[in-house]
Amino acid sequence: MNILDQDIMYLPGVGPNRKKMLNQELGIQTFGDLLEYYPYKYVDRSRIYTVHELTGDMPFVQVVGRILSFETFEMGPRNERVVAHFTDGTGIMDLVWFKFGKAAKTKYKIGTQYVVFGKPAVFNNRIQIAHPDIDDASTVDTSTMGMQPYYNTSEKMKKAGMNSRAVEKLSKTLLGVLKEPLPETIPDFIAAPLHLMSRDQSLRTIHYPQNAKDLEKARVRMKFEELFFVQLNILRYASDQRRKYRGYVFNRIGTIFNTFYSQNLPFPLTGAQKRVMHEIRQDMCSGRQMNRLLQGDVGSGKTLVALMTMLIALDNGFQACIMAPTEILAEQHLQTIKAFLKDMPVRVELLTGIVKGKKRQEILDGLLTGDVQILVGTHAVIEDTVQFAQLGMVVVDEQHRFGVAQRAKLWSKSTNPPHVLVMTATPIPRTLAMTLYGDLDVSVIDELPPGRKPIRTSHVFDTRMTSLYNGIRQQINEGRQVYIVFPLIEESEKIDLKNLEQGFEVLRQAFPEFRLSKVHGKMKPKDKEEEMQKFVSGETQILVATTVIEVGVNVPNASVMVILDAQRFGLSQLHQLRGRVGRGADQSFCILVTPFKLSEDTRKRIDIMCETNDGFRIAEADLKLRGPGDLEGTQQSGMAFDLKIADIARDGQIVQMARDVAQKIIDEDPLCQSPKYQMLWNRLRELRKTNINWSAIS
Repeated sequence: MNILDQDIMYLPGVGPNRKKMLNQELGIQTFGDLLEYYPYKYVDRSRIYTVHELTGDMPFVQVVGRILSFETFEMGPRNERVVAHFTDGTGIMDLVWFKFGKAAKTKYKIGTQYVVFGKPAVFNNRIQIAHPDIDDASTVDTSTMGMQPYYNTSEKMKKAGMNSRAVEKLSKTLLGVLKEPLPETIPDFIAAPLHLMSRDQSLRTIHYPQNAKDLEKARVRMKFEELFFVQLNILRYASDQRRKYRGYVFNRIGTIFNTFYSQNLPFPLTGAQKRVMHEIRQDMCSGRQMNRLLQGDVGSGKTLVALMTMLIALDNGFQACIMAPTEILAEQHLQTIKAFLKDMPVRVELLTGIVKGKKRQEILDGLLTGDVQILVGTHAVIEDTVQFAQLGMVVVDEQHRFGVAQRAKLWSKSTNPPHVLVMTATPIPRTLAMTLYGDLDVSVIDELPPGRKPIRTSHVFDTRMTSLYNGIRQQINEGRQVYIVFPLIEESEKIDLKNLEQGFEVLRQAFPEFRLSKVHGKMKPKDKEEEMQKFVSGETQILVATTVIEVGVNVPNASVMVILDAQRFGLSQLHQLRGRVGRGADQSFCILVTPFKLSEDTRKRIDIMCETNDGFRIAEADLKLRGPGDLEGTQQSGMAFDLKIADIARDGQIVQMARDVAQKIIDEDPLCQSPKYQMLWNRLRELRKTNINWSAIS
């Protein structure tokens, strides 16, 4: 048995109680888990200070000296403050315990020399350190102390006396137990050209670095390893899929496509749309299944590209289907597609949860006979009762709302898996796309159709609502329409709904001369649709809503988006909401309303929104501010990144390096059988047995 698979209970200093605590709180079950529980920060302990040098604004320091005496102060019936007067010969300072003071008096002896470590502060003109770390000076070699690691622990652990220091001691014990060098996971012919430190040295250095330079080398090595195996797995999976599944060959551009292109195209394609169509055409003729991610900002013309792609499938005798995450968005797609096709003889049908009875049966029959050529729907499309005559093309809109299993269900509706085009208006930074959608080829529409003006975004404090209302009034009098969005966040749903209801009344009183619609996710679909339609048709001038309008509502006449309590939204969400305006030729505006008092992070978010309309810049910033786990959709689609040390937002270069190396290996050894790479395939098998959700990653 590998020593790293040993149960953590058998590490000296653990035992059954601590084992339970480590299991429950940190997920540490084996020696290997503890070894890969990395410190979150380090404090330099290579320098000894004198008491005389200390000031209250210094960071952590260490001092060597002796305790002169203890003093105890009563603090209520069952509490006391214990103070030890400590000297190193240059001055006297106080060591203070507000808790566990009795234990300190028993443990530390007057006259013994100690190394004291902590954060100095000033109280009553005396330097003091509260709850210091104390080591017997005879057991510590201060010349080799280097940098002290700090480990995250939970409140429950701290109460049980298992703080960062306790975890550090366990890590130190473990490294002492591991006498033999740890087995390597990356062969030397890969590690050497990249100047990677050995695995054994990296893991020992990460827990006990002597200096910042060594620490950085160790961290780069472990980050590379983590990201490399994620990339290797994704590329191996993609390569298998390509080999296993032949794709339908759509080499015919026929009457349907040509008629549409020559007679119905609403405006000339942008250069970006032409480039993307060319990439899609190449995939469809290649004989392998297309798996392509189409990224493009709101309003960049993705739906038009998707429709043209579906028409190619129709020309080759196949059916196509487009799947959207909500009924509103599915209906919007249906309207858009029908408007594009005008009176062309193409049968397009809508299938959502609302479509029932006779109408539903007609559609199901039409799909089986092949009469229904394009099906637009929600996840109702993947139900077992929905069967196609010959499904050749699937478009999935806003992929992050659908899990991998749902996508796979669509493939099973056809003898060969259909071509898949995944669309998203949530721009995904390259490093995240490589990891989230590593099995998909990526196309980007990076220019807006001609005639579109950039949206002007401004930040307004909630004390200036009167002038904001005047601006709204002016826009409506010029014939425009306005969105006003309230937050509806699940954690505080009841309060939010109440705020929306009250806010709606306030707005009705503020704008007695205009008509208002109200929409939120808790309404019945029929009522919601009715209110939306009033706004779309222009019957109401102001739509008061929650984020249900985030994706898909298309009202070219709406030119103002007001987002109330904008500090409560993430960057990507703000960008999505802003994309609801700016769809016509008029100048559009987005107003972010917040209270005056904002945190540093929030201020950064608001500033970024006001500076740029570029979705990719915003997504990069969002990733840096929030980390990949919080990015919209990465969590709900089961993309379980179990990254312990790498950070996709900040380690973009290492992600790219890892992918390049992994790609080279897959190109050389697609069947994963070459003895040269045996070490890598064995390691990948080991990792796949762990709790990492590898299939979800790809």
